[in-house]
Amino acid sequence: MFDNKKILITGGTGSLGQALTKRLLAENVDNIRIFSRNENNQILMRRMFPNEDKLRFHIGDIRDKERLLRSMNDVDIVFHTAALKHVDVVEYNPFEAVNTNVLGTQNIIDVCHELKVKVAIAIGTDKAVSPLNVYGATKLLTEKLFTSASNYMDKIQYPTKFAAIRYGNVLGSNGSVVPRFAELIRLKKNIEITDPEMTRFTITMEDALEFILSSMPKSKGADIFVPKLKAYNIMDLKDALFEMLGETDYKITKIRPGEKLAEVLIGMDEMRNTMESDSDYIITQGIDDNDTLKKKYPTHKKVNERKMFSSDNVEKVSKKELIEMIEPIINGNIL
Repeated sequence: MFDNKKILITGGTGSLGQALTKRLLAENVDNIRIFSRNENNQILMRRMFPNEDKLRFHIGDIRDKERLLRSMNDVDIVFHTAALKHVDVVEYNPFEAVNTNVLGTQNIIDVCHELKVKVAIAIGTDKAVSPLNVYGATKLLTEKLFTSASNYMDKIQYPTKFAAIRYGNVLGSNGSVVPRFAELIRLKKNIEITDPEMTRFTITMEDALEFILSSMPKSKGADIFVPKLKAYNIMDLKDALFEMLGETDYKITKIRPGEKLAEVLIGMDEMRNTMESDSDYIITQGIDDNDTLKKKYPTHKKVNERKMFSSDNVEKVSKKELIEMIEPIINGNIL
């Protein structure tokens, strides 16, 4: 799938971009272009891959269409991970998020069409489902833009296959709860828990990468892929980290603006247009009949039980399982 392919990753210096780059370098790719606006992060990332001649580092912003045109020239596959992501920051600077997460995404789509890129994959988030904050609203639009970008009837002039991947926070990624709690525990400082009933889906970076790459060949364009995941309770995560790193104190605070008690990866109304297998869901546009869907996705079937795919109604991982997931993150010096 990646033999001799030229690949561009927007926001490629982030946790996912770095892990995806490492994974793709194990394939027989022609080159990988890291497209981001952070010069310092590019320098740090370059040091992670010394003497790697398949890597290209492009300073640029997805708001700049002309720069995208130059950087994406002759590219086969685009992974779109760039976004303004921090809920609090985006809530205070909403139009900046629109400029990057929405207008920047439209730039990527336009350039993909113009240069006839083969495949473009947008990495989404649970916050796009029934969004409660500006960040979620902009990521919902990112998904909508990608799933509608395949609607052109002329597949010769507009051949790009667009799809989206939707999952929650990756355990151990930059700014996520595990490294934040772990740092405070090591410093013997209090950790803050907004609500003891809070649940979150759990996925490791390795599983996220595998899901992204395994979903690509299944895509027919205009679809959204969601992995079937277990979830954890925030208090179980706290207990697991205390057991591993030593106990400190904690306090219960109030839920932050735009924060949800549970993550939802598929809403109730989306379920009517969703196919499933043992390992994943595929959300379709809902314009095909059952026979067409069976031909498009022969390994999947229509979902029968229509309830939200939410972190509060799925199987929970145990504290022991959480420790097994967190241990390599800590021992691998990711924190």
